[in-house]
Amino acid sequence: MKIKELFEKKEKTFSFEIFPPKTPEGDIKLIHETLKELSLLKPDFVSCTYGAAGGNKDKTLALVEHIQKAYDIPSMAHLTCISHTKDEIHEIVKKIKAKGIQNILALRGDPPRDNPDMVPGIDNYKHSSELITFLRQEYKEDFCLGVAGFPEMHPLSPTRESDIKYLKHKIDCGADFIITQLFFDNQIYFDYVKSVKSAGIIKRIIPGILPITSYDGLIKFCKTCGATVPEKVHKIFAPIKDNPEQIVKAGIEFAINQCKELLSNGAPGIHFYSLNKVQPLKDIINSVR
Repeated sequence: MKIKELFEKKEKTFSFEIFPPKTPEGDIKLIHETLKELSLLKPDFVSCTYGAAGGNKDKTLALVEHIQKAYDIPSMAHLTCISHTKDEIHEIVKKIKAKGIQNILALRGDPPRDNPDMVPGIDNYKHSSELITFLRQEYKEDFCLGVAGFPEMHPLSPTRESDIKYLKHKIDCGADFIITQLFFDNQIYFDYVKSVKSAGIIKRIIPGILPITSYDGLIKFCKTCGATVPEKVHKIFAPIKDNPEQIVKAGIEFAINQCKELLSNGAPGIHFYSLNKVQPLKDIINSVR
């Protein structure tokens, strides 16, 4: 099923993002334990990340195909473009279609870690809008296309206004819905939605939520993606950062409160960045759904 078809049936959706593990042991645990437990939470759809350099693309497609076949859950493959040539992208999309995958999260992606200063050339799609244009021109409506939204502005955008302009361009090129980057201050999301709608964008804007399970890990991750860690988060988690059980408990409580406020003020669901962990999500989703 295409994810946009879910939107016609459900006012609010609850979905998870997973990632391909780096080890065979991780693969076994994800496939035989984690996915089975996540499926019992009855997500409306699942997305699977891809990796900056595309090294996990085969795992991504295999996982998405497995989730669809084993659990009958609509699933979405992430697809980044700047680390591949156009010909490589064309071959990857052929594989996506052949596996019966109907949903793609179209992303620009980051440069390869071994070449962080890489500049996309004529043989690359430089922006996700170019990838979306190709997919629509070549495959018409075969795929439902999601895109990323950045409530605090994409790190490469010079201004908030230009960031909204780029988002509008992605929608105009054929994207069907938006999933936001993580945030911890809901007002940032509400202000973002207001700005997006003012720009004439009427597509669904699903907030992306990360349950906090490690304070130090959170600080490190947010530095790499440009998300702000507000003072209220520091006050809650810094004093207990060396107590894993208290961190998880506080993280669940924080996420529940964040999700309830979002949903009661019009958010069309929640997309959880699961980090391939079940227990925090189980407690959270059972409290907010």
